[in-house]
Amino acid sequence: MTTNLTPEQKAATVIVSLGVDKASKIYKYLSEEEIEKLTVEVAKLGHVESETTHAVLDEFYKTCLTQKVVTDGGLEYARTVLEKAFGESTANSLLQKVTQSLKSRSFGFIRKSDSKNLFSILQHERAQTIALVLSYTNEEMTAQLISELPPEKRLQVVESIARMESASPEAIKIVENEIKKKFSGILTTDYTTVGGIDYIANVMNHMDRGNEKLIFDELGRKDAELADTIRKKMFVFEDIITMDDRSIQRFIRECDMKDMVYALKNANKQITDVIFNNMSTRMKESIQSDMEVTVNVRLKDVEEAQQRIVGIIRRLEEEGELIISKGGKDDIIA
Repeated sequence: MTTNLTPEQKAATVIVSLGVDKASKIYKYLSEEEIEKLTVEVAKLGHVESETTHAVLDEFYKTCLTQKVVTDGGLEYARTVLEKAFGESTANSLLQKVTQSLKSRSFGFIRKSDSKNLFSILQHERAQTIALVLSYTNEEMTAQLISELPPEKRLQVVESIARMESASPEAIKIVENEIKKKFSGILTTDYTTVGGIDYIANVMNHMDRGNEKLIFDELGRKDAELADTIRKKMFVFEDIITMDDRSIQRFIRECDMKDMVYALKNANKQITDVIFNNMSTRMKESIQSDMEVTVNVRLKDVEEAQQRIVGIIRRLEEEGELIISKGGKDDIIA
């Protein structure tokens, strides 16, 4: 299995497997920083089981193949090819990874900036410009920056990201030139999928619960259909009731019990029942007892506890440890 290896360790495993001659050719295409990081990982790697090496190389091959078919034929062509070759689930995973990699070719300078500097540059830009730039940052930074915007512009940016599908090289170049006074730009030469419903749903998953509610309340009044479409792609604390018992039991094992006590203080009976039904009697009684003596809890603390639990669920899903349903699009075969 490769799930226990970090991306850096996987890269080191590939380099070691290729041998000195082939590895040296790859090094020519890396930056000094990348060479340094990779060399450190190679030095630290030690012994890797043959099964793990084969799994890493298989993943590397599939990723290379995916990038080629995406570049040659576009996303839909790539999806068709990969689904036939590896099945729908693997194809989706590979496409998500590779399209994220393709996006990283543009606005690389932004990802090296801290959120405070980026906010100072973007806060006075048009909503559409902010949306495009934020589509090239990670979800956590995007969520943080959107939270700091004034309410009206915050809503405009969320809408713009949600409605975005692709951007041409010319449009990206214009935006890069607008902000290059403070950042050096990296120009792109290919069309890349940016923004969209899936991306803004991930952003909202990283948003604090208070801002999440404010945005959805406002967006719901302005465009209820769009708000509903985004929400269906998200996973929020209340969606725990849609999970299967095994998945619920899995995330419970990872949770801090203090977070569970706080999270359930403001949860409806349906959620509470689902969680308690998947606990041992002893754990259930302990949490119920703690809930009784835990009083005068701030709503902010409850929301933060719920968000930490959602974060654990999302991480376990990314690691393939459990399954969550998003908008009913996942077909599960028992």
